[in-house]
Order: sequence, then structure tokens, then C-alpha cells
Amino acid sequence: MAEAHQAVAFQFTVTPDGLDLRLSREAVRQLCLAAAHAWKKRLVQAKNTFLSGVYPASPSSWVLVVMATAGSVYCQVDPSRGLITRIQQYLPQSQLLGPDGRAVLSAALFGTGVWLGTVLLFRRALRLLLTYHGWMFEPHGRLSRRTRVWMVMMKVLSFRKPLLYSFQTSLPKLPVPPVHATVTRYLESVRPLMDDEKYHKMETLAKEFKETIAPRLQKYLILKSWWTTNYVSDWWEEYIYLRGRSPIMVNSNYYAMDFLYVTPSHIQAARAGNAVHAMILYRRKLDRGELPPLMALGIVPMCSSQSERMFNTTRIPGKETDRLLHLGDSRHVAVFHRGRFFRLGLYRGGQLLPPCDLQLQFQRILDDPSGPQPGEERLAALTAGERAPWAVARARFFSRGPNKASLDAIEGAAFFVALDEEAHGAAPRREGCMDAYAKSLLHGRCYDRWFDKSFTLVVYPNGKLGANAEHSWADAPVIGHLWEFMLGTDRFQLGYTGDGHCKGEPNTALPPPQRLQWDIPEECCAAIERSYLLARALAEDVDFHVFHFSDFGKGLIKRCRTSPDAFIQISLQLAHFRDKGQFCLTYEASMTRLFRDGRTETVRSCTAESTAFVRSMADPAQSRAERQRLFRLAAEKHQLMYRLAMTGAGIDRHLFCLYLMSRYLGLQSPFLAQVLSEPWRLSTSQTPQQQLNMFDLNKFPDHVSTGGGFGPVADDGYGVSYIIAGENLINFHVSSKFSSPETDSKRFGRHIRQAMLDVAELFDKPK
Repeated sequence: MAEAHQAVAFQFTVTPDGLDLRLSREAVRQLCLAAAHAWKKRLVQAKNTFLSGVYPASPSSWVLVVMATAGSVYCQVDPSRGLITRIQQYLPQSQLLGPDGRAVLSAALFGTGVWLGTVLLFRRALRLLLTYHGWMFEPHGRLSRRTRVWMVMMKVLSFRKPLLYSFQTSLPKLPVPPVHATVTRYLESVRPLMDDEKYHKMETLAKEFKETIAPRLQKYLILKSWWTTNYVSDWWEEYIYLRGRSPIMVNSNYYAMDFLYVTPSHIQAARAGNAVHAMILYRRKLDRGELPPLMALGIVPMCSSQSERMFNTTRIPGKETDRLLHLGDSRHVAVFHRGRFFRLGLYRGGQLLPPCDLQLQFQRILDDPSGPQPGEERLAALTAGERAPWAVARARFFSRGPNKASLDAIEGAAFFVALDEEAHGAAPRREGCMDAYAKSLLHGRCYDRWFDKSFTLVVYPNGKLGANAEHSWADAPVIGHLWEFMLGTDRFQLGYTGDGHCKGEPNTALPPPQRLQWDIPEECCAAIERSYLLARALAEDVDFHVFHFSDFGKGLIKRCRTSPDAFIQISLQLAHFRDKGQFCLTYEASMTRLFRDGRTETVRSCTAESTAFVRSMADPAQSRAERQRLFRLAAEKHQLMYRLAMTGAGIDRHLFCLYLMSRYLGLQSPFLAQVLSEPWRLSTSQTPQQQLNMFDLNKFPDHVSTGGGFGPVADDGYGVSYIIAGENLINFHVSSKFSSPETDSKRFGRHIRQAMLDVAELFDKPK
């Protein structure tokens, strides 16, 4: 009975003598601590907003300016040319403020004005400097005088250590490229994929577009760019992600893997405890702005806005479009194990639970012998199926009673945790183990991940970790930053005891995790089953192949005097040509985070130069020297396309927005309709390593990352993700569909491996 009284803050009973109110001291204490925590968080955020708003200045610089101004007035030196005296005349008369006090106050007001003006001037100068992107197009190691002067000015204006969002309002807006430049680059990109007749037809459509509705669409798009921080990102999020009605499992969500060779602890609950604790530490740094912004060259900041919705975020289904629900804070995680859902609190007495306490709580869930309630086991399959049926079921069956309370606990969680029952990870003697690992993270059993959460942390019985992330709120490098922090903190800061447990003594008096309650009717069970069957069919069709290329890495590629990314992309073109006997429209994701609220742009990797090189590799008559020349031309063109995409001169986002504008205005464009209907049969992405300072790979070479991957974009195409892990390893994640007779992930993996070796052989690199 005592434990029951602790479960609620108060209880009351109506008696003949009136209302008998009984308070639970512990529950009231926890509520007060939660309120104090919320107010403390608001104050910290307000302070960080102010500090970021005045960057590169600081409050101490304001104090110095005000003191210097007041000191000069005291010494009868007027730095304001009479303005301080005029300010003093406008101050209201008060008995509390004598002549000396009025003089000091007017001097302080003048000094504050000077300080604010200087801050605005510095921030304006910083914004102008950040519009310069010439540094990106200069040869490596040979910077022009203009770029060197720019770098010095950037270092001067960003001398103070920045907070995460210090540069946000100084970042330039994404520019709207000229229509003729975008159309010209588009035609150039499709020329190697079309015969003369098709290309002439496309040229005609493009010319008609430029001469008719393009100028009008461009004017409206420029107008949109003036009143929004980014003319692409809001439409991209809504129309590419939130309005999609097909399942987000496989089609949109992506995954991240654990260390390739190392498992810090083989105890499932211990690994979960350390991982969750590290992630909440990251959230704390995120809330306080203590994470440094990502910087190119160490001086050029990247936009950090995507990080804002990393935690406490859920995608809410709708009949026509979804929406993102983001809460200011969340003090618990939702946990799934063996068909049951739990609510696990992260705080006690206003303090974050240490890893040993979290291990205890996770172990209690693992040891709980109770079975699933009716309809509970496959409930999460609703998030794996089509969006409209899930929206209908959510409104009908989860809008009241225990179902609503339990759903609110899941959707209001910091993130979702899945304690799996089947072990996965690298096992040298088990063929296909990495393929199964990838499929487990991408779709699992179709009901053991909450695919709508910003991300799901997956913990396996052997201690291996993984994550499944929803795509609409942010792109993969953002979740990758969290993942690197978590792995590094788990392994090198939190650590484990000799027998694999979390360090410290757990508090056994902690109340156990709360089991979520459901009342799921038969009609809802039927909807769950329909979503599950659809999701299972989709999952079973995914053909995954994950392999490690260790013949060489970026160390030897750089000796070929080319970028590792260009080397791999050209090798992928060669592999695809050998696999299918033809070229295809190729998508490589590039970022536009040099601009405010920037997300991604497409690099069209299949160029005339890369196809010429691939054909030379298939032509025995071509000399080695000629192949080398063609490769260098292809690599230079790829790097140029990548740089153009990063600096706002890409092709696809501009055409996408022009198409949407035409639909808003009720205008038809055969050219834009054709462009937007072309399938990407080879979709690629590189997983970047962003926090190399977390641990030294030279000192810990076995702590390389496995990277992550995604499902195929086209039914008859391939999805390829790769990570350049250290100097001598590249991990590839290849996906396709079993239902397509044209694709085979393992076959394509063999072609990739051989293409990499063949290209390296041109430059006398070892096989």
C-alpha cells in the first residue's frame, strides 16, 4: 500500500466530514524537482541565446566598454561628442539619482549603444565573409592571397570560443541560382544517359521552359527566398518526407552500426545503461549549447539547426500529411522488450541516473516474466505500414483512455530503446552476419522498432548496438554526430568494470520501470495485422550486403592525387556498368549546411567524363596513360560538381522548388514534369567522420566505425552507403530488392571490390 501511495502526488476521499486530502511527500518532491529542472533549463537556454546573439562579443566586453566610457566621463573627457550630455537631459528626474548618478547612467547607456553597434557591425562583417566560397575551388595547398586575407579576417572575427548556435544568424541564406545556369547543368548531366533523339527532345522542352514560365516561377522563388531563412528546406521536409504516404520503414528511415571489431561490454543491460546515459549527456550539452559547431577548415561554421529536434521528437501520422511533434524536454525513454512496452525514468531527485542505475532498470525489464497484453506485441507495426491507415487507427483507437496515456508516453519519450532477443554483429566465421545485422537495424521484425521516433536505440543480447533513425527531422550526419559521441563516451569515459558491468553501485530502492497499459479492441488488432503483413513483405524483399574493403583506404587513394570520394564514386560507376551493362542517373548526397537551415543537395555523379573513363576501361585498345588521363578528368569534374552543390549552385533542389511553385500557380511544365519523374537507380551517400578528437584511431585502430546504410530508392536500383574508416578500411552497405531481376546486392558488391582494385592498379597501387 505504501508503494501505491507513492505512485501519485495526492489522493482524496469524499467523507461525511468533507474532503480528505492526502499528499505523497516523495511524489510532490519529485514534481517540485521536475519544475526546478525545467526552469533551470529555460534560464540556461535564455543565457545561451543571449551569448549566441552577441557573438563574437561577450558580456565582459560590454562591461569593459561601459567602464571605459564612465571612466572617461569621470576624467572629464567626452568620447561621445556631446551625446552623453544629451542622454542625461532626457533621463527622468529622480531624488534617488543625483547629478553624478545621472552622468554615470547616461555614460553607461552610451557605452551600451556603442557596444551593440559594434556587435551588429561585427556580425554583419561575419555574414559577408561567410558568403565567400572561393576557398573551396582553389587547388589543395595553393591558396590565393584573397583567400589568405579572408582566412585571417575570419579568425579575427571568430577568436572567441563559439557556442553551438553562435553563428546561426550570421550564416548566409541559400542563394537561388539563375534558371539558365541550372538548366544548362541539368542538360549536361543527362547527356551521357540519352541518345541523340531523346536528348534533342529534352533540349526542346528545356528551351520552351526557359522562354515561357521559367522567369515567372523564378521571380516567385526569389521572393520566397527573401521572407524565409531557406527557400528549399521547408518544402523539402514537407513534400519529400512528411507528405509521403508509403511506409517510412525501408523507404525513408536509415540505420547506424556499432564499432566493427570492438564490443565494450557483452552484457545487454550494461551496454544499454552506458549508451542511454551518454546520449542524455549529449542532450544536456545540446540544450546548453556546449557542443562546438562543425567547422570547415577550422573556421567556416556549418548550420546546426537540425540538431534542435534530435531528442523528444516524434513523427505524427496524418491522413494527407504527417507532422513533427517536438517537446521542450522529456525525462524518460520508452523501452520495448519481448512484445512489451515500458516507461523508464531517467532522473531521480532532479539528477540524471548514473549508468549503473540505468543498467539495473534495464535488467529489471529483461527479467520481467510477464507476457504481452492482447494486441501489444505487434503494435509498433502501425508505424511500419502505410501512413494513412496508421493515422486513422491513431485517431480512432488511441485518442482516449489507457491507450492515449501509453501512446503519449512513447511519443513524449526522449527516444525509443529496443532490447532485442537475437544477437547480431560481425562474426568472422559466420557468412552473411553483417547483412543480417543491417536488415535487423533497417526493419527488424517490423514491430520491434518505433519507426516514428526521431531515433530508436537497438541493444542486442551480445552487447552490440545499433540505431534506426527517422529521416524527416534531420539528415544522417546529424545523427552520426550523436552516434560518434555516444560510442566514444561509452568506451573511453564511462567504461565498465572488469566483468562488463557499469561502474558504481546501483540504487536498488529505485522504483521499477512502469509497464505501459493497453486496451486494444479487435478492430485495432486487425489494423495492426494489415500493417504488419505489408511491412513484412517490404522487409523480406530487401537484399542487403555489407562488406569491408581492406585492400587499401584513403591513405593510398590520396597518393593517387585525387579525393577519396571522387575515387569511390568513379569506381561505383565502373562497377554499375559492369553489373548492368549501362549507365544510370546517380544520386550522391551533398550537404548545404554552409547556409542557414541548409540540408542536402544532389551531386549527379554520372558525368560525361566518368562515362568516358568507364568505357576506356572496357576498351582493350586504350592505353594505361589514356585511362589515367580520363580518370583525372572525371575526378576533377566530380569534385567541381560536389563543390557547386555545397555552395548553392546545385541542380535538383532548384528544379524541385520551381516545380512546386508551378503547381502552386496552376501552371504546367512538361520539362519539370519529366525531370521530377526520372528514377535514381543508383543512390549513394558517404557517412562522414566528424569527431576524430573523440579517440585516436592510430592508438586504437580496432575502434573503427562500421557506418550505416539505407534501403534502395528505386525498385530496380541500388542504394550504396560507404564510410572511409581510417587509412586502410572502407565499409560498404549495398541494398537492393530481391523482386528485381536486374539487381543482386552481393554481385554488385563483388563488382565494387573489383572496380576499386582495377582503378588503383592504374596508379601502381597494390592489389
